[in-house]
Amino acid sequence: MTTSQDTSAAVAHFTERLTFETDVADVHADLAAGVQFTLVDARSQESWDQGHVPGAVHLPGGKVRLRAEQTIDRDLPVVTYCWGPGCNAATKAALEFAKLGYQVKEMLGGFEYWVREGFAYETATGRVQPDPDPLSSPV
Repeated sequence: MTTSQDTSAAVAHFTERLTFETDVADVHADLAAGVQFTLVDARSQESWDQGHVPGAVHLPGGKVRLRAEQTIDRDLPVVTYCWGPGCNAATKAALEFAKLGYQVKEMLGGFEYWVREGFAYETATGRVQPDPDPLSSPV
């Protein structure tokens, strides 16, 4: 590792990442504070039914181009999510929203880390309040 790093490049890099990425803790805090945005779950119907973030809109990534303008308010920022770090449906959905002119971010960690941090989620049978995973959230 070199020690003569151009810190202005690092500032630009991390600023750009924060412009287009957020995490589950920030999304949870924004929802609790009443910040206005649309949270979009880009997963399949089966995944949605298994559990999703309260207040999210279900719009599978492959349907964004076809249904976004009829279902998602263009005046609000959009945050997309999918299963977790191993899933890129949120990235694909965010790209489609960006192509359509929406202000958009991707929620890193996805639904997996939402649950691992102990945040409540909804299923077809009701609300679930999981215990936090001590490896991802302080208990």
